[in-house]
Amino acid sequence: MPLFILLFMLLICSFTGGVERTLVAVKPDGVQRRYVGQIIQRFEKRGFKLVGLKMLQASDGLLSQHYRELVKKPFYPNLVDYMTSGPVVAMVWEGLNVVQSSRRMVGPTNPAEAPAGTVRGDLSLHVSRNVVHASDSVEGAEREIKLWFEGKELLNWECYDHSLTYKEDK
Repeated sequence: MPLFILLFMLLICSFTGGVERTLVAVKPDGVQRRYVGQIIQRFEKRGFKLVGLKMLQASDGLLSQHYRELVKKPFYPNLVDYMTSGPVVAMVWEGLNVVQSSRRMVGPTNPAEAPAGTVRGDLSLHVSRNVVHASDSVEGAEREIKLWFEGKELLNWECYDHSLTYKEDK
């Protein structure tokens, strides 16, 4: 990559909060209802870059680390039952302010409060079956990505439309 482009990207990132990564996971109900492709398409249309993708059966151990702040809540056993009831599709997306943007795209946890146009507003049926997870902070995303992915499972690749996506307006 030419030096002037690299410097330009660093300049843009310093003003916009920078390129981030976030974890997005299609939960078992989203997989069962065949929404994986629609959810991926929403993130691609938004201009984010997919750098990690896998389908897995989440273990109790992984979930206890992922939901560590909820372990003592009375609904935790039901949450684990739900999250282990079928496969999960875990993804890592990259882009400018991707954490905050993803949370807005996904919508509030309760689908009844989620606006139309959000993933949960359009696809979810119940607060305990809300189709998708998205990291809630940059720090949370970093922690969750390390739980769900090994470093070698994440790809660094140059997206051809990157120079257009991050082009500065004149």
